[in-house]
This record gives sequence, structure tokens and C-alpha cells, in this order.
Amino acid sequence: MSFPERELTRLAAAVLQPGFVGTTPPPWIRRWLADGLGAVVLFARNVAGPEQLAGLTAALRAERPDVVVAIDEEAGDVTRIESTRGSSRPGNLALGAVDDPALTEAVARDLGLELAAAGVTLNYAPDADVNSNPGNPVIGVRSFGADPDLVARHTAAWVRGLQTGGVAACAKHFPGHGDTRVDSHHDLPVIGASGAALRAGELVPFRAAVAAGVQAVMTGHLLVPALDPTLPATLSPYILGGLLREELGFHGVVVTDAIEMRAVADRYGLAGAAVRALAAGADAVCVGGEHADEETATRLRDAIVAAVRGGELPEERLAEAAKRVGELAAWTVAARARTTGAARPGATVGLAAARRAVRVTGTPAGAGLLPLTRPPHVVEFAPPRNIAIGPETPWGVAAPLAALLPGTTTARYDRDATPTDPTAEAVGRPLVLVVRDLHRHDWMRTAVTRALAARPDAVVVELGVPELVTGAVHLATHGATRACARAAAERLTAG
Repeated sequence: MSFPERELTRLAAAVLQPGFVGTTPPPWIRRWLADGLGAVVLFARNVAGPEQLAGLTAALRAERPDVVVAIDEEAGDVTRIESTRGSSRPGNLALGAVDDPALTEAVARDLGLELAAAGVTLNYAPDADVNSNPGNPVIGVRSFGADPDLVARHTAAWVRGLQTGGVAACAKHFPGHGDTRVDSHHDLPVIGASGAALRAGELVPFRAAVAAGVQAVMTGHLLVPALDPTLPATLSPYILGGLLREELGFHGVVVTDAIEMRAVADRYGLAGAAVRALAAGADAVCVGGEHADEETATRLRDAIVAAVRGGELPEERLAEAAKRVGELAAWTVAARARTTGAARPGATVGLAAARRAVRVTGTPAGAGLLPLTRPPHVVEFAPPRNIAIGPETPWGVAAPLAALLPGTTTARYDRDATPTDPTAEAVGRPLVLVVRDLHRHDWMRTAVTRALAARPDAVVVELGVPELVTGAVHLATHGATRACARAAAERLTAG
């Protein structure tokens, strides 16, 4: 077959999932939807509140009723719909710590109903990575845990819950981003595991997601020499075809992680990476976290058309990709219709999950330190931001503690500004030290060690991965969401 130029251009637009700036659709997005654009992706910058979001998606749907509206809402530290307040849900690691798949499914279903009511139809979640490397700088609490079987059962539960709620799930980051010390936003991670180890570890949750009927899988920008010694997973015909399609039996939409991430864009260029991904077997190209403009979308669309005309991208492959996107669009229309008007449990299910995830570890020296009965001084140690989380999302325990114990004071320090004695302002008061991934940050460990030497009665609250337990009383929330912080404050004051 040989498509005329206009049809080929429409097919190229159909496989793009661009972002844009603003809380209403810009004119170029409206024009592109009329000309074949199959999907858009929303970020925190596009969301001001539930009513605004519903209005935004309605405006998109007025241009194309079956447009796929995607979002990256993990319902944990990574949140787009609650980025200005912090998530009302606890996130994956907390759900894994509770290890109640029915609870995980309930949390995900509630999220699905909320997103569907707002007009979102595809969620780039759940994170199905096995966080087997505690030093991982980008996954951490986004994972359900370090055990493949635990991650698998909660990945399947999350997929079932979200899709029962009316929104397509997207398991990520295939074939698994958990065993890395490199963030693919910045460079290309290399996964050194053997093929047998990958099949017994990283791939187990993705098999479970496929078995649960997941509608989409997101690729990871990862080099996995045991599977493909030269090409990152996103660009590898074997990983996307032989492994994901044939061995795992996945028939849904394969969407790339953001194509502008440096792991692939620095090596192949934005357009080059997009074309190679489609040729390898991807069906949709996510772009727009950083390049959210018509010029970028045009460059990618024109590069796809040129690649077909030049023989680099088979016409049949592009048509297949566009067809799969259309099938996903049809699924989302039907799923959303099924859930219209369905009742939600609301924030209660998220807070209940966060409460169940709190773990307190104590030594004999910590007897009597909880509950806090007087306003404490809270010292929060702020690590560098994970780019996936976003700079606007608040975190910390001081605010919910102050609501329970008026008069609570706080100080926040980072690696560039931490005093020799961070306990100085806490004389005569209870002291709470709040950390995130204490095991990964030398400066933070040094500061906390000094603080505990001066104040062995200090309570340590870990909002990240609780790999390093220290202090006479250590409280782990398994996440830094608003729900996790409130659950921590309640436990600190209730004992």
C-alpha cells in the first residue's frame, strides 16, 4: 500500500502524544486534533483544579470525541492532579508495605473514577519496576517494592482497579528501571542482569500486568545488554517485538517514555529517536514535558513522514501503530461510559492506606518518646528533587503536626545549607528529624548523625525508602505524599 501525502501526515500525527502549555487547549492543539492527532498528554502545568481539568478535556473532546487524554498520575510522590497540595493517596511503596492487593485495587479504582470524571482516559501508571537497587535515584518509593512477586501482585491489582474505574493503565518502564543508579532523564542506564535473572525478576510484574489486561506499556530508555547489546529498549526491535509482543503476549499500545529524555535524545536526536522507536515496534511517542510546542510536534510528524518516504520506517508499521492507538481510543470511550456517575469512596481510602503503611521501630532508649504531647521543633532535610516528581509538589511533616500541636516550629535544610548543629533551635522541646532516602545522601547522614549525637531523644521520620533505620524511634511512611505526612503526624501524636 502507498498512502497519499495527507493520509500519511494524519497517520504520523495519530501516533504522537504531545504536551502543551496552559490550562486551556492552545489553537495549535485544536487544529492538530482536527487533522488526525490521536492523543495529548497533560502535566501539572495544565491542571488548576477538578472543574478546570474537566473543562479542558471537554474542549479537547469537542475537537475529537475519541482523543486519548493521557496523564502521569502515579497517585504517590509523582502526582499531576494534586501537584500543588501533594497526593491524597500514599503511593506504591506504601501499598506494597501494607501488602493487601484488595486495598491497592480499591485505591487505584478510586483514582480511575476521579480521572475518568475529569475526562482523562490513559494514565501512565502503574510503575511496575522492581526497586532492587536501593541506590536508585529515580524509582524508589514509586515502586511497590524490591520483591518481584510482591510487585507483580500489586501491579496486577493496580491495573484492575484503574481500568475498572474507567481509565486505561500503562505499566512502566519496560523491561524494568529498578536496578539502576542512573536516571534516564539525564543519561542512559545500563542493566547488567542476565536474561535468566531478568525473567525471574524485572519481567515478572510486566507478565502480571499483561495477564491483568493492561491496555498500554511504557518503554524504559534503558540499555539491557543481555537482551540487546547495542540499542536502548525503546529502540530495540527484539525487546519490543520478540520479548514484549511474542514472549509476554502483549497486544496493546506500546508508548515511549518521554522521547526528549537525554538517555535517547542525546544519542539519536529527538526526531531520530522517535522514528527508531516506531520502527522498533512502539505505537505512540510521548513528548512535551520539556518541548511542549507546535514546532517540536511538527518536527516529529514531518520526520515520521520522511522516514516512511525514505524507507527507514515501513508504511505498514506506521499504519499498525496508528490502528492500535485507535483501538485504545475506542476502549477508553467505552470504559468511560461504563463508569459515568459511579460513586467514589473518595479521600478516605487513600488516607486509610497511608495509615496502614506507617511502621515504627524503636529501641529501649526510645521508650516514652511517643506520643508527642508538646509542640516539637521539626527539622526537614531536603534532598535534590527527582525530576519526575516536579518542583511544585509540597512535602514534609511539619504542617500536619502543627495542625495537631499548635506551636510546632520547623526548619528545612539542603545539602548546600545545613548548619553544624541543626538541633540548636530545639532546646527544651521535642525534636523531629524528617528525611527522604537517608541511605542515599552522605550530607544528610552526616547531619542526622550529628543531630542524634546531640539529641538522642530525637524522633526520625523517613518519607522515602526506609533502607537505613536509625534513632531511638524511627517512623517510616514509605512515601512523602500529603496522606503519608498526615498519617505520620497522627502516629507521632497518638503513640
